[in-house]
Amino acid sequence: MIKTTAGKAAMSVLKEWNIDHIFGMPGDSINHFMDNLRSEKDEIEFIQVRHEEVGALAASSYAKITGKIGVCLSIGGPGAIHLLNGLYDAKADGAPVLVLAGQVPRAKLGNESFQEVNLERVFDDVSVFNHRVDSPESFPHLLQQAIRTAYAKKGVAVLVIPDDIPSSTIKIDEKTPIANVSKTISHSDPEDIAKALLAIKYAKKPVILAGTGAKHAKLELAQFAEKIAAPIIFTLPGKGILPDHHPYNLGQLGQIGTKPAYEAMEETDLLIMVGTSFPYREFLPDGAEAIQLDSDATQIGRRYPVSIGLVGDSKTTLSQLTHNLDYQENRRFLEECQANMENWWKHVEKEENEVSTPIKPQQVIPKLQKIVDDDAIVSVDVGNVTVWMARHFRMTNQKFVISSWLATMGCGLPAAIAGKLAHPEKQSVAVCGDGGFTMVMQDYVTAVKYKLPIVVVVLNNSEIGMIKYEQAIQGHLDYQTQLGEMNFAKFAESCGGIGYRVEKYEELETAFEKAALANVPVVIDVVVADEPPLPGKISFGQAANYSKHIMKKFFKEHELEMPPLRKGLSRML
Repeated sequence: MIKTTAGKAAMSVLKEWNIDHIFGMPGDSINHFMDNLRSEKDEIEFIQVRHEEVGALAASSYAKITGKIGVCLSIGGPGAIHLLNGLYDAKADGAPVLVLAGQVPRAKLGNESFQEVNLERVFDDVSVFNHRVDSPESFPHLLQQAIRTAYAKKGVAVLVIPDDIPSSTIKIDEKTPIANVSKTISHSDPEDIAKALLAIKYAKKPVILAGTGAKHAKLELAQFAEKIAAPIIFTLPGKGILPDHHPYNLGQLGQIGTKPAYEAMEETDLLIMVGTSFPYREFLPDGAEAIQLDSDATQIGRRYPVSIGLVGDSKTTLSQLTHNLDYQENRRFLEECQANMENWWKHVEKEENEVSTPIKPQQVIPKLQKIVDDDAIVSVDVGNVTVWMARHFRMTNQKFVISSWLATMGCGLPAAIAGKLAHPEKQSVAVCGDGGFTMVMQDYVTAVKYKLPIVVVVLNNSEIGMIKYEQAIQGHLDYQTQLGEMNFAKFAESCGGIGYRVEKYEELETAFEKAALANVPVVIDVVVADEPPLPGKISFGQAANYSKHIMKKFFKEHELEMPPLRKGLSRML
């Protein structure tokens, strides 16, 4: 037996699991543990953020980028509460994250002490593992269990640590547990495989919808699509699994998607879902037979009525299907989809090649594309900017990082910071709207402090553009969506970084070229026009409600009373 402190024993556990970064903010209820981190600073780098939300978002992004567990730390009470947004992002996107949350000393628990909050209750919904450390001896063992569970269940593991625990002396066994997770590899039922093979064989217009569960099966997915002559539509978090100009890629689906993807879904007679539980039922076909492949049996048929469920690893199962299928000679449907996609790209390029001031967001993305490395980490915030990047940024081998299921504004900058820390040798770029950036922009200083040469592109229209558009398509006048003007280039300079303000189209390319050469964090503040992010395919309801919005706007601007609508017209609008 070895005599040590609980905090030092915990450090050994973290190092066994190859944890080398922790994001957070120190304070009084976590300071004993912070002293242990100080002693291990050469092996575990503590990244001091300016807001705990950024720490949690960065930890979540770190996990999405690397596949390794992300770790964040806070004091109890307010600091721990600040973590929640980033933790829900990790929960929603299946990212393994460890939370080390401080708490008042054990002797003060239950006395309504300063900053005492029932943290086990606070974290209950967001976590797959949630325990308070009640004895110093249990600290290293609970830490092992927390990390193991976060990996195994792809979620958030929380340890609440009373402040007196880390400094307490304990005895530990010289033999420590092995730091690994046993993986269960499931193989699809042979009967289900046989049913799937039969359905694919007789399908005339098969379409594949692929999500993050196919990320490790790029080659197998492409080979499967080639064999059965099926176009592939990708969910937004699946963007980049295959390059955007891959001949089988129809882009994304839904509000942010392409017209060819929408039309392929309308025509398909067999939908094959691979590693996704796509949430927007209205964009999926009615009446088509469906096969869903997922490693998690609970996801099969969860949001769409599937005919055949295949529970298994996508890499293994796709290979099995491909091996047992004949090459589909009839490729007419695929070729029609490919022709549609060629026309779509021509339409997109026409928008991008316009020259205008005020600058349109569509014109910014090609300039960014020119300076982005093939293996860069590209993080995208939530809002109109998501649409512009989904449609106009052509992924090759870059890593695409977003908040997909929670879709929280403010995710772009923390992900860029995490990306640069995870891969210092790679370019890390964040593309944000002014709304999302201002939610977390205080942590641009964090990038400056740790000398992280990231590039942050801010599409600045001085409003919450997506909300304004959403109000419009519901037939409402926009209300409280204006943000006011701000010069983010000057903000960057005041923080010790570099800022470029772009107000004219002619200034765009030069600003991006300079930013690509900088060795400090850069903000490119691009003043863009108010451009609605129209969907690839506009429904009648959207058009009708938008017409109603235009009419209301006209009457308001001209200070006229809107006349009562005749019954026929009201039905149209």
